Amino acid sequence: MLDKTYSAAQIEAKHYADWEQSGAFASDVRSNGHPFTIMMPPPNVTGSLHMGHALNMTLQDVLTRYYRRSGRDALWQPGTDHAGIATQMVVERNLAREGKNRRDLGRQAFVDRVWEWKAESGGMITRQLRRLGASPDWSRERFTMDEGLNRAVRKVFVTLYREGLIYRDKRLVNWDPKLRTAISDLEVEQKETKGHLWHLRYPLADDPSRWIVVATTRPETMLGDTAVAVHPDDERYKDLIGKSVLLPIVGRRIPIIADAYSDPEKGSGAVKITPAHDFNDFEVGRRHNLPMINILDADARINENAPEEYRGLDRYDARRKVVETFEALGLLEKVEDHLHTVPYGDRGGVPIEPWLTDQWYCDDATLAKPAIEAVEQGRTVFVPKQWENTYFEWMRNIQPWCISRQLWWGHQIPAWYGPDGSVFVAETEEEARAEAREKYGHDVELRRDEDVLDTWFSSALWPFSTLGWPDDTAELHRYYPGDVLITGFDIIFFWVARMMMMGLHFMGDVPFRTVYIHALVRDEKGQKMSKSKGNVIDPIELIDKYGADALRFTLISMAAQGRDIKLSEQRVEGYRNFATKLWNAARYCQLNGCEPVPGFNPRSCTLTVNRWIVGEVAETAWKVDEALKAYRFNEAAGALYQFAWGTFCDWYLEFTKPILTGEDERAKAETRGTTAWVLDQILHLLNPQMPFLTEELWAALSPARPGRLIAEPWPQYARDLVDADATAEMSWVVRLISAIRTVRSEMNVPPAAELSCYLKDASETTRARLTTHDALIRRLARLSSIEAIDTEAQLQEVVRGAAQAVVDEATAILPLSGVIDLDQERARLSKEAGKLDSEIAKLRKKLENEQFLAKAPPEVVEEQRDRLSETLRLKEKLEAALAVVSSQSAAG
Repeated sequence: MLDKTYSAAQIEAKHYADWEQSGAFASDVRSNGHPFTIMMPPPNVTGSLHMGHALNMTLQDVLTRYYRRSGRDALWQPGTDHAGIATQMVVERNLAREGKNRRDLGRQAFVDRVWEWKAESGGMITRQLRRLGASPDWSRERFTMDEGLNRAVRKVFVTLYREGLIYRDKRLVNWDPKLRTAISDLEVEQKETKGHLWHLRYPLADDPSRWIVVATTRPETMLGDTAVAVHPDDERYKDLIGKSVLLPIVGRRIPIIADAYSDPEKGSGAVKITPAHDFNDFEVGRRHNLPMINILDADARINENAPEEYRGLDRYDARRKVVETFEALGLLEKVEDHLHTVPYGDRGGVPIEPWLTDQWYCDDATLAKPAIEAVEQGRTVFVPKQWENTYFEWMRNIQPWCISRQLWWGHQIPAWYGPDGSVFVAETEEEARAEAREKYGHDVELRRDEDVLDTWFSSALWPFSTLGWPDDTAELHRYYPGDVLITGFDIIFFWVARMMMMGLHFMGDVPFRTVYIHALVRDEKGQKMSKSKGNVIDPIELIDKYGADALRFTLISMAAQGRDIKLSEQRVEGYRNFATKLWNAARYCQLNGCEPVPGFNPRSCTLTVNRWIVGEVAETAWKVDEALKAYRFNEAAGALYQFAWGTFCDWYLEFTKPILTGEDERAKAETRGTTAWVLDQILHLLNPQMPFLTEELWAALSPARPGRLIAEPWPQYARDLVDADATAEMSWVVRLISAIRTVRSEMNVPPAAELSCYLKDASETTRARLTTHDALIRRLARLSSIEAIDTEAQLQEVVRGAAQAVVDEATAILPLSGVIDLDQERARLSKEAGKLDSEIAKLRKKLENEQFLAKAPPEVVEEQRDRLSETLRLKEKLEAALAVVSSQSAAG
């Protein structure tokens, strides 16, 4: 017998260990089943589970469990990412506590320390995924720095280099002066900052009495200016185009150029151009062949390219000195307070600098062309489809990819330099030495490039490197390309697009057929979660409190395509209550002798109520199948919730109580068998979403069953299980009772009060059903009587002031006189109507406000419209109830 209360904590660890040890998660390359492949986005090895992970991994797990049980050979490929910057920072902080830094150790010793840290502390995220119930094939777990992936990375780098698609170039990068490395756009955090806008005068070189005014938020960068740009159509400056200004402090003549980048409507219409320290200016500089003068070193201090008195100054000290000098020279026109965004490194925590430096680049423009075509041709599709536009926007405007990082932890670039600077790119040092020997005619000393590759480079190879490439493995032939990738929109470019490019280039096919983009998990108010706001919800804390199944089902039920999730703890608590409801239903079944019957045939049912519930099981299963195959996770969860809680627990179990306590043994036996069968089917269908609870109940309800639910075949339901007549009859009973209950609720009828009910215009079919189910309807609708009325006299006698509800062709009439206090009820309803009027007025005012419509995110506007519609609907229902009460009072 099940315990009285459901305890998630007691059952989750037990079942997970059993599943993993039994090999239930394993794929089988020799299987006859059709493969289903899904690549886990490898979380950072330094990471801990956040709510985005929880959503992403839950959705992947639901699909994997569903297809695994549907007979597919499911490979959910797990692994973790070496997370270059994040991991290096963790270990450097540990060293700092010992009073050391990485340079004290040297490169190899430091890398050894990182590997030691990974072995001791790097498994938190995978342990937490197990807490969530994730079921990847852990036996195949990979790490982006393991030897197999390392070999794949070297192979790809060397191949692309020899094809001219990887090269060195001097370009601008996002430079983190604290970490002293280039970082990706994804590692840049834009922070709104209260700053200043300095308006500086640049005198004309040939007429110092005239000047041109430029505005900047970074005055120190003027030391590297090499032009002033104006719009070619700006009449104010047409006579100055081609002339020069004398750059203050530096004394350098720089040209005034015409370029459409300058906006005549913004500021003075003139823009200072610093190609070495601004991404837009860099492009202007390339168009006009301007010098690119880097005035910062790797620590963001002023370097030797600036006047001597500035050299060695921190960038902000240099800023103050530049402003003071302009003011002293009478060239500071004005200073304005200015709210603007400043880019910060998300790891280093300091403002980054666009910095001109030599780096390794990948020719993404060439690699992107086949990847664009693949999506255009439908070989890979995005769900929801609108994310294809984001993909195309990025891919069609792609820039060279800076793939080098100035770190020690990561895939060291396989390039060696000879004495004269010649570069030898090879998969091994031995191959590089052989190439050098061929060039120089003898052995020479080679120096390896110290940089490592961007973490996204190895991640881009994940769909095929994890399957054994560059070796020609059976896994590669069987599991590539994958069926679906599930990920967030923020890495469509950084990861999804790059996997597409690398997969097509090296495998000749797309890495996945479908890309499902899930939404963001926000707090209950729709705000993005962040530590600074204090609104971060820890999934592990929710699992500890409510169980993994409750969290999983919450996320699945809210995962509507294209709509962000507004998560609250109350939601999770609500779905924990759902788990408790199922537990209690299972206990009820046990207490009433409803045990699984071996070989039970649902087609053998003779009772209408049992034929009805069997058909409802089939209908629900088809909805779930259809929804999961279309990635409509919330619809699958909704169908299951509605059937399990509503149809089964609230209706079927109530309908059949008289049978189970009655004298008809044959009916009791059929109903017990049917009840147990239906509960088993609920466990089957809910299993991918709530694996722990369903596994526990599966074992408890029939201890003699030999296998685990996770390994049971996914159930199939024939169309003939649906009995149309039984469905119509019992659905009518549900609708009638529901309609009466709604009237009772809206009219504030006391729960204990029994009403009379009359059916007007009832058909012969309805009258027959009424006769069959009279006792059932009276019990569940709290009625003293229910009958069909025929004559006008009967109608006039009961209809005046009665509440009414339409059910199909008939109207249910419920006299309320003497049941409720009419004056008190009229006052209550009038007060509620007033509150709704105020709410309607407030919502309409907001939705008629042009500023709100222009500034508010679309989802917020839609939410307000939904609220208005719902409030109007409630007002309509309340007015109908008020009319009934008023007419009853008048009749009295």
